[in-house]
Amino acid sequence: MPSVTLPGRAFLRLSGKDAESFLQGLITTDLPSLPEGELRPGALLTPQGKILFAFLIVRDGESAFLLETGAGERDALAKRLTLYKLRAAVEIAAVDGDSVAVAWEPADAQAPRDARFAAAGIAVSRRPGAGGTDDPSLYDALRISAGLPEAGADYALSDAFPHDVLLDLSAGLSFRKGCYVGQEVVSRMQHRGTARRRPVIVTGAAALPPSGTELLAGGKPVGALGTVTGSTGLAIVRLDRAADAMRAGTPVTAAEVPVTLALPAWTGLTFPDEAAEAAAP
Repeated sequence: MPSVTLPGRAFLRLSGKDAESFLQGLITTDLPSLPEGELRPGALLTPQGKILFAFLIVRDGESAFLLETGAGERDALAKRLTLYKLRAAVEIAAVDGDSVAVAWEPADAQAPRDARFAAAGIAVSRRPGAGGTDDPSLYDALRISAGLPEAGADYALSDAFPHDVLLDLSAGLSFRKGCYVGQEVVSRMQHRGTARRRPVIVTGAAALPPSGTELLAGGKPVGALGTVTGSTGLAIVRLDRAADAMRAGTPVTAAEVPVTLALPAWTGLTFPDEAAEAAAP
């Protein structure tokens, strides 16, 4: 069973009789449908619909939730949530801990399951604290194989919409709940089908260059590398530009390394054809 310890993580606990309704009106995740023992991705958006904070959320006893986020974002996330608190009966508290233990093949039966990987057909467990002893790069390779990006490694906060990072397909984005910050923009993108950027799995003809390297087609950018392990990596690309390059037979390169791009099979997504592009608003 591969098990790794991921450093640089931090936690917030929200508790109180209004905790669920408070979060339900702010974040992208649908909480009434969240069962015990399941971690779901979520985000707090800007009014313009971009991801301001990204996290994983799990129930933590009665009327309480634990949010896992990057260590560098925890305090700012707590401050932003406090701004929205007003008179809600909610306590927002930092929780000790700076790492998480992740296991798969099989998952740890005693730890919550990560819904992102479940959507991709992979059983992955996650719990606060150290515990894994394998090389953390194995987790990067797992995310790459599933096509699952993470904030910081694969995209910058305030620069991506939820659709760009598959929150709509990995249980992190609800279109049935009521209003939350940025909801109108996200719903419009969903119903009009205007999501133009998606994560792709990048395979190089040789070892890939570092994260941040642009992917070019005919000298024009289509995206940039995120997480990289050896000759494979993740990138969030403009699907229309990538599709144009593929149709024209134009090579896509990363620092002169020829690459191929593939959408994660489990998503059911495809590169747009010319008719679909012409019909797009």
